[in-house]
Amino acid sequence: MSEYDIIVIGSGPGGYIAAIRARQLGFKTAIVEKEENLGGICLNWGCIPTKSLLGKSEIYRLIKESEKSGIKAKEVSFDIKLIVKYSRDAVGKLSGGVAYLMKKNDIKVYKGFGKLVGNNTIKVVGDKGEQEISSKHIILATGVRARNLPGIEVDGDLVWNAQHAMTPDKLPKSLLIIGSGAIGIEFASFYSTFGVDVTIIEKQETILPLEDEDISNLAQEIFTKQGIKIYTNNSVKAFIKNKDSIKVQLSSGESKEFDRVIVAVGVQANTENIGLENTKIKLNSSGFIETNEWYETNEPSVYAIGDVAGPPCLAHKASHEAVICVERIAGKNVHALKKECIPNCTYSHPQIASIGFTEKQAIKNGHDIKIGRFYSNFNGKSIVLDETEGLVKTVIDKKTGELLGAHMIGAEVTELISNFVLVKQLEGTNFDIKSTIFPHPTISEMIHESVLAADGESLNS
Repeated sequence: MSEYDIIVIGSGPGGYIAAIRARQLGFKTAIVEKEENLGGICLNWGCIPTKSLLGKSEIYRLIKESEKSGIKAKEVSFDIKLIVKYSRDAVGKLSGGVAYLMKKNDIKVYKGFGKLVGNNTIKVVGDKGEQEISSKHIILATGVRARNLPGIEVDGDLVWNAQHAMTPDKLPKSLLIIGSGAIGIEFASFYSTFGVDVTIIEKQETILPLEDEDISNLAQEIFTKQGIKIYTNNSVKAFIKNKDSIKVQLSSGESKEFDRVIVAVGVQANTENIGLENTKIKLNSSGFIETNEWYETNEPSVYAIGDVAGPPCLAHKASHEAVICVERIAGKNVHALKKECIPNCTYSHPQIASIGFTEKQAIKNGHDIKIGRFYSNFNGKSIVLDETEGLVKTVIDKKTGELLGAHMIGAEVTELISNFVLVKQLEGTNFDIKSTIFPHPTISEMIHESVLAADGESLNS
């Protein structure tokens, strides 16, 4: 039996980063992965391929809209198969990069399904049969998968999950997306840009229900103007598959027919068949593995990081947890992750990004707040780029000046949000942002103006 200091089950952005950090700290390390390609869902079927698809749709949109600014392009067209191929090729390069990092860092990779069998031992079942490996410490990074809806079977033909939606052979004429979180909104943006008639159904009062209400409302207004049909406070009451279409009856009473349906209603943890019954590990009411702030489970020397340990289910959160977990094992002086410092990003057009409390959450948590808003149509760079539909909203504590939250919609806000991330991580205040010199002309000036606006000091609106 092979013995290690640390074994990681799962090679996603939590798992492979945990393995690399472990080797950097001198631990004999192995990683177990059931899929052929390393990198997990994020790299192979999530963050990376979707951003590739959205990037190509953005190019197409810019070309189509260029004539009004004096750039004329004739007979603009696209090939969806080549667009999909480009995204899969990008995935292949990055997955190969993870494999290279494993080899470079002398991390043993076991291809197969890993299962806890007790006594710090893992049984790996793969193409080469079964083998057992043991370790002083085991880190579970098994991730999540798409959640299904009762009565709506994902078949890969008429009804898709995210994986099917990333690899279409051809585009449908009409598409229903059930769920308006980041995944649903990104697919709506992608397909709508290429001319598909897109409808979104959301059971909550607003789309993007985790975002600040001002951002959600503005996003809905913009998406509606783009031609996306949105039905909030609604759900699927009846679902009938025909030969080449699906007839859907909404809870509001309306009946509609679509060529394809994407189910994007969240995720569930991959905890089945990994041997939890052989341990003291507990799941919470939502089915995620319970841990403390150092990712220790109830089973001694077994840890859980990333999506399987609970939301927010984000790659950057998983990677950060991986480093904290391994450094804690190594006895280093580490700080626990602050969830209020985790940014959220949606890569639609326009982009959406946020960090910290929404306005309602800040009030609910007892803060006396002031709000700053600055709209893109007052920003010089946004105007020259013809990206004038956007907003930066800041939530600030009146007494201390603490930045409680920041919420953005507009061009490149998934890049701009890092400014606010740094402010929160460094426990900065509105004074720090107001005293910062932002370069002109940039979209980032909206950050400055939004904070100034909270005190009625905006200079450009």
